Amino acid sequence: MTRRIRSGGPFEDNVGYCRAVVHEGLVHVAGTVGEGEDVVAQCHAALATIEAALEEAGTGFAHALRVRYVLPDPAEFETCWPLLRKTFASNPPAATMISAALIDPRFRIEIELTAAIG
Repeated sequence: MTRRIRSGGPFEDNVGYCRAVVHEGLVHVAGTVGEGEDVVAQCHAALATIEAALEEAGTGFAHALRVRYVLPDPAEFETCWPLLRKTFASNPPAATMISAALIDPRFRIEIELTAAIG
């Protein structure tokens, strides 16, 4: 069985996707951006949205398997590291950081994550 989780963000309807898909013991969270004045604030907001989707799916950051970070300016990534270390603590996922333009130039980071259920 496949279950879709929506967060109500404007891009979900405009682009045609949902925040997360639960399938065969995994939750796949779509690329997620957050509002904020700088990359750290946006990272924090994106993680909060991801956390809500994970909770609705019945899991959390401790079960994250894979994360992808996309930033227009890779030099900004290091400022997010303390927040990411705190978020994933002793259960760090496999990770990739990619530098690419995002859907709106106001966004400084997008985060995509896959986690196991339970």
